[in-house]
Amino acid sequence: MANPLVSATWLHEHLNDSNLIILEARLEQNQSGLGNINPDLQIKGARLFDIKNNFSDTSNPLPNTFPSEEQFTAESQKLGINKNSTIVVYDTLGIYSSPRAWWMFKAMGHSDVYVLDGGLPEWIKKGFPTENQNQTNLYPKGDFEAKFQSGLIKNKEDILDNIASKEAILMDARSSDRFHATLEEPRPNMRSGHIPNSINVPYTELQRDGKYKSTAELSKILNLNDQPLFFTCGSGITACIVLLACELISDNPKAVYDGSWTEWGPSNLPIEK
Repeated sequence: MANPLVSATWLHEHLNDSNLIILEARLEQNQSGLGNINPDLQIKGARLFDIKNNFSDTSNPLPNTFPSEEQFTAESQKLGINKNSTIVVYDTLGIYSSPRAWWMFKAMGHSDVYVLDGGLPEWIKKGFPTENQNQTNLYPKGDFEAKFQSGLIKNKEDILDNIASKEAILMDARSSDRFHATLEEPRPNMRSGHIPNSINVPYTELQRDGKYKSTAELSKILNLNDQPLFFTCGSGITACIVLLACELISDNPKAVYDGSWTEWGPSNLPIEK
């Protein structure tokens, strides 16, 4: 099992690799309560992976919905990404939105993709080179082609079927107070609670100082068996943090429920509290 994480030191040593592409997986707003303390800086040579605007289906009323193969291909090619590119994704908060971008490339058939453990804060802490953000860069058009792996994304029908079959373990990355409905949902007109038979794995419990905990610690927290794993959260972002943690310790089949609570919560689908 190839390690999906790379360290800041590794990335710094490979900055000049000809096929390396560094992507900043940006979300202007997030539910973490964390702020970007370096809003004008990026890793030297990084390119903007705009999850909300360029790499989501913005025609869908649900946030962060997976785009089509065609959209993902076109936007990746605009960033100069090629079929043979080694992609390292980071975000400005440590580990937050980067696992979502990593999983998107996985789900679009590109396996040579990694997450920078600790993100931009760790990079700056190490004293490695940064530059002012530049969102107007144009890159030579890449030859990347998305090939959607449909088994890596689940819809509400799949999740509903799994409630009965219990074939997969459904992990919910939201905070325990949202999961147990002791706190109102942050989005309006949204029921509180969780999908029946799901288990709560708050993504914050898997990190320390913006980096993943050790594999020994993750194994103890996650306590996995050999069942397939499905992941959900509020809108499909933090589910990928838990997914990546599981990927660090397990080869179990994994998939994300893309609609997550923003689809399930306002519906008449079953919930527990």
